[in-house]
Amino acid sequence: MFAPPGRSEDAGRRPIIVHAKRFAFTPAEITVKRGRTTRLALISDDVAHGLTVEGLGIHAEIEKGRTTVVSLTPTETGDFAGSCSIFCGPGHRDMEFVIHVVE
Repeated sequence: MFAPPGRSEDAGRRPIIVHAKRFAFTPAEITVKRGRTTRLALISDDVAHGLTVEGLGIHAEIEKGRTTVVSLTPTETGDFAGSCSIFCGPGHRDMEFVIHVVE
């Protein structure tokens, strides 16, 4: 069973579901804990997308019809900006995602 979007409780056991759809991620922001492994279940609702969060080493392709699972264990706190890394149309530049890492 997956955790509700954006919820970080029990994130070490169940993935946080993130949907990608022209031209947004839902949720657009999540909060995770430093030192805790968190899994993200990335799902495209329409076309191929990607998620890159340079500060956390995330580089994932999200194919339509498939779930891509990414694990991360942040070692620093802060706000880490991400974006869609596969051109998906004229609103592509607006696809932003933020991971807040807290103690």
